[in-house]
Amino acid sequence: MKRRHLLRQFTIGTATAGTLAACSNQPQFFGSQVQSGSQPRVEWRMATSWPENLDIVFGIAKLICDRVNELTGGNFLITAFPAGGIAPPLEILDTIQAGTAECGHTAGYYYTSKNPAFAFATSVPFGLSPNQHLAWMYGAGGLDLLREVYADYNAINFPAGSTGNQMGGWFKRKVTTLADLKGLKIRMPGLGGEVMKRLGAAAQTLPPEEIPPALERNDIEAAEWVGPYEDEKLGLNKVAPFYYYPGWHEPGTTYELIVNRGSWDQLPTGYQQALQAAAAEAQIMMLSQYDAANREALQRLVSSGTELTPYSSEIINGAQAAALELYEGFSSQDGGFRRIYDNWKGFRQGIYQWNRINEQSLGEFISPS
Repeated sequence: MKRRHLLRQFTIGTATAGTLAACSNQPQFFGSQVQSGSQPRVEWRMATSWPENLDIVFGIAKLICDRVNELTGGNFLITAFPAGGIAPPLEILDTIQAGTAECGHTAGYYYTSKNPAFAFATSVPFGLSPNQHLAWMYGAGGLDLLREVYADYNAINFPAGSTGNQMGGWFKRKVTTLADLKGLKIRMPGLGGEVMKRLGAAAQTLPPEEIPPALERNDIEAAEWVGPYEDEKLGLNKVAPFYYYPGWHEPGTTYELIVNRGSWDQLPTGYQQALQAAAAEAQIMMLSQYDAANREALQRLVSSGTELTPYSSEIINGAQAAALELYEGFSSQDGGFRRIYDNWKGFRQGIYQWNRINEQSLGEFISPS
């Protein structure tokens, strides 16, 4: 009851149709309730990349469904399916593009083999924090540029959840030098995986439920997933003792609600507003839940024998140099990637300078030793 009361405090009153338009330059995050019986009944299916036992991330997908149902007076019903329920976890975009499901909850960087620019929807190595990422998307044109990419796949995307800054991954053996990465078999998706390949590692993408058995069979020797809470639930600490940080590959991971463009265009305006509201709410709730859960889970992991291990400066510096080379290479080959990268890079430089003054300086002062 407390959560429902809190969520209702976020809702706003009625607004003009122009204000509520899905592609407005001033996005509206929270919507007014559609009166029951005044709109048609719509039923959708949501394909997700997440197994049910990962309660925060799959729970956020269900929160979107519940919130839309509540805001539309029960007229807009969306059912969330776990990974494999409609489509394999790494094929959600294909499913939405084809219209097999009307919407999906997934991560854009799972689809960088189609277009490397999809990584900017999720997170890129040495990129933006969760707050910075949202500021870029909603305040500096990033979301409009990303939607041009999704339009080529008959879809529209909405930020809909954040894991925060991730950990660097679990390793079965220590890696200290760049030479230690040569031939290392590691699960790391997106452009982080591409950076690892440039450093000599054999990076691959696996859905979460396949990571523990792959480590047990030595099919991979290292893997990153999310952070302490979800990693503990997968049991990664039971198969790899060394837990590396920082998560340079994903400094502010954002998940997405992606919607088939035709299905979106057919929705009444109030239903579009409800879906936007639910996605924005998911962004806030997921990040809050992960930060709260991770602080306790990390203590449990360390108490049970996990060895927290920092990446060496040699590896961090090598990864950063490889990442910048990667971005410049994609930019020289693809005009669409270059448009996003140039916008993102300019924003990144400015926001880093601002946050160094307004956040980092205070954090260095108040942080306990």
